[in-house]
Amino acid sequence: MIPYKRIKRECIHKGRIIDFCQDTIELENGKHTVFDFIQHNGASAMIPVDSDGSIIMVRQYRNAIDDYTLEIPAGGLNQGEDNRTCAIRECEEETGYKAGKVFHLLDLYTTVAFSNEKICIFYTTDITPTNQNLDEDEYVSIERHSIDELTDMIMQGKIVDAKTIAGILAYKAKIG
Repeated sequence: MIPYKRIKRECIHKGRIIDFCQDTIELENGKHTVFDFIQHNGASAMIPVDSDGSIIMVRQYRNAIDDYTLEIPAGGLNQGEDNRTCAIRECEEETGYKAGKVFHLLDLYTTVAFSNEKICIFYTTDITPTNQNLDEDEYVSIERHSIDELTDMIMQGKIVDAKTIAGILAYKAKIG
């Protein structure tokens, strides 16, 4: 392995959700190179499973790809918030279901080539209906699907969100 040594990190743009930075890296041969880097505060996601075994999913518009996606409910960490609390909060805000007993499933980095965004994924089969509490710029519709339907949608390319694909496949493996 080639050792890399970070010499400097410069924040080029501070955004609402992410910061765009440039890292100056010293290579083993003494030369310097610059890597673009997106700084993210982290996020959490929840796989909420209802009493029939259906998974409650959210369909929402994603500007980056100019399309609607079917996803597990997720969102960014608030200041001082832990991942479990974030997952429970986001689940209730987006689906209108409050998670009771919650289990950690897996953690993943979304795009290691240029971002440190880490998402912790949880699941619950203990949900209670409440009310959606969406952000003012958030429009989300709710869908329920079986694990087999979701797996088929992943294999058909109908689900393209990385956290959702990883979460659904890991949950399916867990429940056997």
